Amino acid sequence: MTTTTTVKVKLVRSPIGCKVSHRATVRGLGLRKVNSVRELQDTPAVRGMINKISYLVTVL
Repeated sequence: MTTTTTVKVKLVRSPIGCKVSHRATVRGLGLRKVNSVRELQDTPAVRGMINKISYLVTVL
């Protein structure tokens, strides 16, 4: 039996005015509006995406 760890990510700032790649990363994480929350698998790829846009999101 495998247990996958998850991480909750909340968009706290608007990506308007940010780099296009940062906006694409926000959408890639599945975040749409400010204060939207997604629960994602805790993988190195997701951690890298969170690290890239750390000024826009918080980890809950």
